[in-house]
Amino acid sequence: MNSAMIEILDTTLRDGAQAEGISFSIKDKLNVVRALDDLGISWIEAGNPGSNPKDAEFFPLAAKLTLRHAKLCAFGPTRRPNIKTAEDPQLLNLLASGAAALSIFGKSWDLHVTEVLRVSAEENLAMIGDTIAFLKAQGRQVFFDTEHFFDGWKANPQYALAAVKTASDAGADRIVLCDTNGGSLPGEIAAAVTAAAAHLGLSRDGTGGTFPFLGIHAHNDAGLAAANTIAAIEAGCGHVQGTLAGFGERCGNACLAALIPTLELKLGKTCLPKGKLTRISELTRLVAEVANVPLPASMPYVGSSAFSHKGGMHSDGVLKVSKSFEHIEPDLVGNSRHLLMSEVGGRSAIAERAKKIAPSITRDHPAAAALAEKLKTLEASGLAYEGADASFELLVRRELGSYKPFFTILAYRVMNEHPTGQFIACSHAWVKVLVDGQDEVAAAEGYGPVHALDGALRRALVRFYPQLEQVRLTDYKVRVIDGGSATAAKVRVLIESTDGPNSWTTLGASEDIIDASRTALTDSIEYKLIGDEERK
Repeated sequence: MNSAMIEILDTTLRDGAQAEGISFSIKDKLNVVRALDDLGISWIEAGNPGSNPKDAEFFPLAAKLTLRHAKLCAFGPTRRPNIKTAEDPQLLNLLASGAAALSIFGKSWDLHVTEVLRVSAEENLAMIGDTIAFLKAQGRQVFFDTEHFFDGWKANPQYALAAVKTASDAGADRIVLCDTNGGSLPGEIAAAVTAAAAHLGLSRDGTGGTFPFLGIHAHNDAGLAAANTIAAIEAGCGHVQGTLAGFGERCGNACLAALIPTLELKLGKTCLPKGKLTRISELTRLVAEVANVPLPASMPYVGSSAFSHKGGMHSDGVLKVSKSFEHIEPDLVGNSRHLLMSEVGGRSAIAERAKKIAPSITRDHPAAAALAEKLKTLEASGLAYEGADASFELLVRRELGSYKPFFTILAYRVMNEHPTGQFIACSHAWVKVLVDGQDEVAAAEGYGPVHALDGALRRALVRFYPQLEQVRLTDYKVRVIDGGSATAAKVRVLIESTDGPNSWTTLGASEDIIDASRTALTDSIEYKLIGDEERK
């Protein structure tokens, strides 16, 4: 591995699975492996086969996958105190996993040795050395996770370094220095990595290259996992561990979706095969979806807000010179620029978005000025368009006179009832629509008033527009705008819809939550029908 190469190990399926609220099924785990392999990750730490039946069942299934880039790694502890390695069931389970490498964790902080494991300092070192030597004798690659190394180094540097030297002498293929509690500072990380390298007799060449042998595993409890990882790399670590979306116990692990672009685009390192970096946004979102955890919009590089601009001066500047308000081009990481529509957005942003419908519009066009004024008025009444692109596009079409409604709701009615002890739908809706001079009436029941209204509206329209059978709602959010009015408060409803290949968001606002929902539902259907017609 040359000095510019950084080896990446993703531990989403092991350390990430320890995050609160995350529970991967075996199918989920296999899907995550495929996604990480598609990205070009070198190693996937996929679980501890000795800790639970699910992980034990997973590894034989994963062995059948055809992986192009990644190799699987199984995780487990050193042998138990005062037992032979060949008799330790956890080590035997690791060997039975068939994984290409085995990650072994052991203690390097004397506090943990005496107070948690409750063994002697000598026995702990013997556990480390015996375990690695035994697994190496079975022909496996062995990675040693030096648990609590940085806290141990600060408390008793001689013992922490002795643990590292023991693992190295036993034949470990990687020595991974772990900031397990996540509380170290970048300067401390750099000093400890330098000390470990010197203790192992490693020396840097004139190019300042990294040591593939040394790795870093940082947690984010002080918000410094990324900074600490970079400090470790600059001090010589050539192997990096983290989780793609930052999942992990407590405050999470180093987020690889933020680290990898920084290492490749700013430090000139190579972490992924050529051409793979542009897929990091897509695949990070996929992994978050599999985990059923919303990806923070503000996540660097890959979040939906990473290249979003709301202020008028920002939008105007980035359209003239992208680097004026963006540190990289969004397409380098497979993301895209997003100009948010709001009362502070400015005419440049409005014109840029309106060009999708009317290419001749510029920031000085009368329509851009009219839209800017209308946007301010509508936002003052509670309609915030920055998260509802589809509704904003419909607003532009209406302002330009290019909007032709596909249907009109003539009347609708929603009723609720709650029968005691009966588990049945409790809401009913009735809708009358007009399409091309024809009336259509439909009714539906649902588990709530919006569910029933959505069902009745689709049922009334599907005879005219069969493609609506493909549309489903994927998210529904309600925000109270003026809470001081209590139950009479105006609310804003955001609805996200999809037809499979495409997704879009619409909104409505009213003191009546049902009517706000009706507006958002109507916009969603109109947006779908307009898109289908234009694609034809």
